[in-house]
Amino acid sequence: MNKAHWHINILTLFPEMFPGSLGLSLSGKALEKGLWSYRTVNMRDFGLGVHKAVDDTPFGGGAGMVLRADVVEDALFSLPSQAQKNIYLSPRGKTLTQEKVIEFSKIPELTLLCGRYEGVDQRVLDAHNFEEISVGDYVLSGGEPAALVLMDACIRLLDGVMGNDQTPDEESFSHGLLEYPHYTKPANWVDSKGVKRDVPEILTSGHHKNIEKWRKEKSESLTKDVRPDLWEKYKDQ
Repeated sequence: MNKAHWHINILTLFPEMFPGSLGLSLSGKALEKGLWSYRTVNMRDFGLGVHKAVDDTPFGGGAGMVLRADVVEDALFSLPSQAQKNIYLSPRGKTLTQEKVIEFSKIPELTLLCGRYEGVDQRVLDAHNFEEISVGDYVLSGGEPAALVLMDACIRLLDGVMGNDQTPDEESFSHGLLEYPHYTKPANWVDSKGVKRDVPEILTSGHHKNIEKWRKEKSESLTKDVRPDLWEKYKDQ
């Protein structure tokens, strides 16, 4: 758990997209408490010419436009301080995992680059050691939604964000397995189709050792069925 203040710089063409949903609920309360903070930099402010151009056609031909290296670098250098870690949200990056989230949540200051169009000039990524991170095997219209995903995953791990009765240690991916099913009141429920659906009896038994065993078994079977790739890694541990 990260006990230090956590700060995010966001290089974007759409600063109005932040903090978005992160201004609500637990993350919003944490923002008000000063547990984390953010700064947006509008890369359009560093655009060239009358029209503040931030992109140009790709060398070698091809469809779309590419964010210019000089524009991105000027936006990066406008920050009061340079972060310990620069991240470029990109579909070609390494997949964001819980392990990565934990790593990022322990770094006091990050800078996120939200790409648009066909991408970003590779030279600025190389010059400033941007690590490319993907939130999944699909393509978004820009890096902003991906940035919000990364931020949300990290913020909830910061010390003081989640309640005392909540722990990330039992959540999906924390031990290489998906999380077990959850149930709450009423214990006996009939769904809209008339099917009677009761809470598993073991969960109302009060026998904590048996409940723990049941939950582990459910986590294992769920992971095996839904994410065989994770199951194979878990078995090899």
